[in-house]
Parts: sequence; C-alpha cells; structure tokens
Amino acid sequence: MSSAPAATGGPATGAPAAGPGPAGPGGPGDRPHAVRLDRVSKAFGAAGSRTLALDDIRLEAAPGEFLCLLGASGCGKSTLLNLVAGLDRPTTGTASVPFGRPALMFQDHALFPWLTAGRNIELALKLAGVPKRERHDRAQELLRLVRLPDAHGKRVHELSGGMRQRVALARALAQGSEVLLMDEPFAALDAITRDLLHEELTRVWTEANQPGSARGRLTVLFVTHNVREAVRLGQRVVLLTSRPGRIAREWDVDIPYPRRIEDAEVTGLAREITGHLHEEIVRHARH
Repeated sequence: MSSAPAATGGPATGAPAAGPGPAGPGGPGDRPHAVRLDRVSKAFGAAGSRTLALDDIRLEAAPGEFLCLLGASGCGKSTLLNLVAGLDRPTTGTASVPFGRPALMFQDHALFPWLTAGRNIELALKLAGVPKRERHDRAQELLRLVRLPDAHGKRVHELSGGMRQRVALARALAQGSEVLLMDEPFAALDAITRDLLHEELTRVWTEANQPGSARGRLTVLFVTHNVREAVRLGQRVVLLTSRPGRIAREWDVDIPYPRRIEDAEVTGLAREITGHLHEEIVRHARH
C-alpha cells in the first residue's frame, strides 16, 4: 500500500443507517462534518508480512453528534481513534478533523499522580494557551461541571476510580476541542459507577450542544465493546467487523434522552446488535 496524507486536524428506533458513501458532489463531502474518514486503511508490519487492521473505512460524524464505535477485541476500534487523533497516519485514505486537534480520553485516567486534580486540569489549560491568571477559576469551573467542586486540592490517590475518570473528563474538556475521542473510558469501573458516569457524560454532552453554549458544539466518538453502553449513549452505533476492521452495519438510535441501561428500548436494540456482533465473531472464527 502507498503512503497517504495524515490526519488533519430519524429513522425508527434501531433502524439500520445507511453508511456514508465517498465524498463528492451531492455526497457526504458536501455536508458539514466534525470528523471524516475517507477510504481509510491501516496496515502494520513490513512489506510481505503486513497485518491489515482497518480496510476502506468511510465514516463521518456530524458536528454535535454522539457516535459509538462497537466491535470485538482487535477489530481496530482504538486504531481508528488514533488516526482521528493524529497519533498515527493512515496507510491509505485520509482522516480529517476540520475544527482542530481532538481531545482524547483513555480507559486509564492517565492523571499525573504528583499533581492535584485541579493542577492536572490547569496543565491542560496551560497547553491550550489559557493565561495563568485564569487557569484556577477555569479548572474549578470544569470540576463543577463534572460535579467535583471540592476536588481541586485533592491528590489522585485520594480519589475513587469514578472520581478520577471525572477529572480525566474535565481535563479533556479543558483542551477546548470540539471533538472528544473516548477509548473505553469506563470499562474498568464497577457497574454502579459506570452507570453514574453515563449520566454525567450525557449531561455534559447535552449541555455543550445547547443553543448559545459558551464552549461550542461537542462531537463524541466513543469506543466500546459493551453493546448496551453503546445504545444507552449514542445517537448512532457503528459495528466494525473483526480484523481487518470494516464497517459492517450502522444503527440510528432514535430513543429519547435520558436513557437507562435497563430501559426496554435500550435492551431490545442491544439484543439485536448483539446478534449481529455474535454473527461477526463466529464468521471471523471460521476463517
């Protein structure tokens, strides 16, 4: 494969969504987008022994959209996020983010343990160019946003797992990006804490996309292998095939917010998507 440019910085409930076609007149290229992957493939390894991780991915996220990427382990979900984040280059195709560099949140909180919660956020604000005199108040504002108003002076070891992920979310938001990439950020948490953070993330995303919001539109690309989590959070769920990762199917999730993971509509659509995921895993195991 030849080298290509690097990343540049509804229907009825559960109805399968038509995947985007190639950019061009009258196609997705004419519509506003926060993220666009145009015929993206990614291979690893030397010539002759390459492993194809992603193959011909064509995908867009609209400004303000909450898009969940779903698939079995090893299907290329994290690789796709790395390409969108600009941490790696596509082997072929292009990944574009027209509103600046995305913010990235990992499964591990990745907070600096020698800094307080507030200082971790202030560091992100510093890197974003926020003047020193404004950083403390901005950090406190972000901690209030994630409902940790008293955590500014606490060290990382003083925070629970859920609190650490809230601080990590506040730090990601401190970067001021209009695109937030989330790589299984709640996978290591217990069910109750994960449920609470689903509520918090949905609230933060909803508030950011209200008319007149001070921070601007917030687009979320959320990677998970938890089907119910994807249906609870996303406006759209995209299922990737096992390696090489290709878009197998999409669903528009026309279920009103706020959602609960035990809601009948959520469990019904999750059951349908799980069936397709199992089919894909079995198909891959036979090859």
